[in-house]
Amino acid sequence: MTPALGLIEGYYGKPWSWRAREETIAFLKQHGYDFYIYAPKADAFLRKRWREAHPPEEATALGDLASRCRALQVRFGIGLSPFELYRDFNAEAQAALADKLAQFDAWGAEYLAILFDDMRGDLAELATTQVEIMHWVAARTRATTLIVCPSYYSDDPMLDRFFGQRPAKYLEDFGRLLDSSIEVFWTGEEVCSREYSPGHLQRVAEQLRRKPFLWDNYPVNDGRRMSPYLHVRAVTGRSANIGLHLSAHSVNPALQPVLSRIPAVSLEESYELGKGYQYGRAFLSAATAVAGVDLARLLQEDILYFQDVGLEHLGKAAQRLRRRYGSIDHDAAREIIAWLDGEYVYKEEIG
Repeated sequence: MTPALGLIEGYYGKPWSWRAREETIAFLKQHGYDFYIYAPKADAFLRKRWREAHPPEEATALGDLASRCRALQVRFGIGLSPFELYRDFNAEAQAALADKLAQFDAWGAEYLAILFDDMRGDLAELATTQVEIMHWVAARTRATTLIVCPSYYSDDPMLDRFFGQRPAKYLEDFGRLLDSSIEVFWTGEEVCSREYSPGHLQRVAEQLRRKPFLWDNYPVNDGRRMSPYLHVRAVTGRSANIGLHLSAHSVNPALQPVLSRIPAVSLEESYELGKGYQYGRAFLSAATAVAGVDLARLLQEDILYFQDVGLEHLGKAAQRLRRRYGSIDHDAAREIIAWLDGEYVYKEEIG
């Protein structure tokens, strides 16, 4: 069973261009992707400055992007991170949130994600307060799909180190109190999970009292640790049988929009082929669809440099890669050159 597939722009670092968004959405529509959620961490008007309206130029661009999604029959969504709203959901905060929801409705957002990720969460009544906010939002949005990302969206103890110890039974309380119509994001056993198993997803579904809406942090490559790498390898550890345990599968892409399409396309193939899926062949097939036969072969030859060696350890290979890709007139090749030039390095620590 293939769940609904979609893209969620939820990375830190340099945001995509509007053209890259439109082209990626249109491309992935041809490969089974039915929804797109705009939520880049670099958009301060969706995060720490969420109470402010987007500047007119950006608001127009978002409205245009929503219109383009409708034309492609892709469901458009917005991800809002109302920074630490749960600490004081007072009348002023409610008024600001109502204004924000009205703007999203005006753009025609069908998906609305309220994201409580990457914020302090060591509060005894965290689940209760966040659920109250979600029910308040549900009564005031025209979005047809409402999703929430809990503050502890993975089993990963890294979240507790960065954002404080999660309250006891947080996930169980969250699922018990939350209206069953509201979806819940989950990234897996780790923030960037290497694989997903039916056993794990079934356990989480029991805690949440609903199937998780998967937020898959591959091929994302933000942060100090990951931005020196290009995550282009076809997906692994995502067997087709996990689809039965998901309400949807959303992909958080890399900083490189064109190269991100390769693993994204391979995910559809993983679901489609099931036990017949082979990630090496899937890579070549997806890379050919994205970049053409010749460039796909080059990417296949150099995949170890991109994904395993990384920018900081290329040595003399960097010049060879620059010569190889610098003369190719394709956006995928240009992204590689920009990567070699250090344009995607994100030096801040996430969290």
